[in-house]
Amino acid sequence: MPHLDVFDSEAPASRSRVGLVVPRYGHTAVRRNQVKRRLREAIRTELLPRLDSEGRSRDILVRARREAYDLSYARLSRELESWVRRRWRDSS
Repeated sequence: MPHLDVFDSEAPASRSRVGLVVPRYGHTAVRRNQVKRRLREAIRTELLPRLDSEGRSRDILVRARREAYDLSYARLSRELESWVRRRWRDSS
């Protein structure tokens, strides 16, 4: 994905967990927190429910790239959704 790096592994727990990394890249704290809030909401509403509904327990790390600062919530959400589709299609 051009704006996010996503890594995953099997979770030792019975539920999925997500870690989020948003480097500063010279932006203000306000901009960094805005990106974090958008990603957290996309993870909460799109990624975790999808993993739970498929019965997949994963540990996932999402790292925002420099270009993610320019994206809307909708675009970030679509990128996470496309990662889930690709990841599970490739592993089937």
